[in-house]
This record gives sequence, C-alpha cells and structure tokens, in this order.
Amino acid sequence: MEQSKDNKFIPMTSVSSNKGREVKEDVYYYTNQIVNLIMVGKPGGPWVLIDAGMPKCGDEILQVAQKRFGDNRKPEAIILTHGHFDHVGNIAHLLERWDVPVFAHILEHPYLTGVQDYPEPDSSVEGGLLAKISDIYPHQSIDISEHLFPLPEDGSIPFLSDWEWIHVPGHSPGQIALFRRRDGFLISADAFITVRQDSLYKVLLQKKEINGPPRYLTTNWEAAEESVKTLRDLRPQAVIPGHGQHMEGEELQTGLTELVEKFDELAKPHRGRFI
Repeated sequence: MEQSKDNKFIPMTSVSSNKGREVKEDVYYYTNQIVNLIMVGKPGGPWVLIDAGMPKCGDEILQVAQKRFGDNRKPEAIILTHGHFDHVGNIAHLLERWDVPVFAHILEHPYLTGVQDYPEPDSSVEGGLLAKISDIYPHQSIDISEHLFPLPEDGSIPFLSDWEWIHVPGHSPGQIALFRRRDGFLISADAFITVRQDSLYKVLLQKKEINGPPRYLTTNWEAAEESVKTLRDLRPQAVIPGHGQHMEGEELQTGLTELVEKFDELAKPHRGRFI
C-alpha cells in the first residue's frame, strides 16, 4: 500500500474541525479540518466508514472511531465516495490498523491503484483564496490494490443493506453519493456541498449555504450539473455533504432547487482550465 507521493499535511482548519455530530442514531459525522467523514452504524455495533479524511490525520480518526464504537472495533468496510486527497488522506494508515475491504466505483480505481493521477488542481479558476492556492493540494494516485473492490453494479452497498449508491460524476469520474430511501437520508460527497469551498472566510466559519462542487478540482461541469439534478430529484430529507454542515428539511429542499435552477450562476465558474 502507498499513499500518494505528494501526500502531505495541509494547514487548514474551520470552526467545525475536530467536532463530531450524531445526526441519526446510526449516522455520525466528524469534521477533519475542512472535510467530513461519516460513520454509519450504532455505537457498539457493526459499522462502516465513509471516506478517510485529510492527509496525516490517521491517528485522530482512529481515536474518534474508538470513542464511538469501542476498543478494537474496526469497521466492516470502508466506502470511498471518490479518491481526491481530502477523502483518502489516511486510507493506507487506517488499513495498516484495520484489515478491511475498501469499495469504490470502478471509474475511480485507476486513481486508487497507482495507475493514473488526477489532473492538477486549477488554481486559475474563478473563486476565492482556497482556489488560488489549490496547486499545493496533492493530486497523485494512491495504491490500495490489495484491499480495493468495485461497488456492486446493482447499486447495493456491501454491509449497508438499506443504503444504495448513486453515480454522480463531474467532480471526479467515479464519484458516488449514498442514499437511504426509508428516511430520505443523503450522503452527497462533493456533488453538492453546504459551504463555499473556495472561500477561506466561509470555510473557516463554515457559513452554511448550498453550493456546487469545489471549483478547483471539478473537471466536467456538464456532468456535475446533471449530478445535482439527479440528487435534487431524490427529494432528500437530510444531507451530510463532503464539506460543510449537515442540512435538513425545507432549507435543504429550497437550496437544492435554487442550485439546479441557477447552476451556471451559483456553481459554475466563468473561467478556468476545465471550462
């Protein structure tokens, strides 16, 4: 196993960093610097980890898991919504402690098996300070081949029987969201988020507002727009995004509808390498 050769600590934080929130009895999310990772399962019982946080924070994540689920209670599996640095930053470290399978969409596998690097982040894209400095973010592939498996083609998720995965490309080719129909709970990854991720001020304060995917790493804006429409049509009742705070009810429905109707204005930058 190998993390990317450019894997390094990124000195960023927010008012939500190092805080965890139980949204449902079996759905808990923890903000690692500026990104969320999700733990699905009731405390003390079997559980699944979704995403693996910012680089160089593995011990922190292990401590959070231990506190919620007990000593030596490893997850049944790890689900990766996609392979960008802030979602896989500790995966090798965690797998050294937990010998568990990792599932990701087959289109993400080249970036998770050392075959292909992501395009370099676009620091020229229209946006705030975090977009301007995005060339410092890791973008090279990792290699977790020995643990990696494709998600089932039927949309089911191993070890999460009442959840399904939905392909939501645009931000990355094989990005997925997770959805539970019985209560309308959505894990949206970076298909849409609830903070303006390129703005340092808004990220620091975690100002809550529905936004499209992070601009500096989104390579296909047409697909990104279709993915937002797909998730809006699910009529989710609650969401945990990859970045920002969880959101529920009318605030979520209204914000998603506005994002779909004004996608070019609210989400898509007017200039950038991928426009």
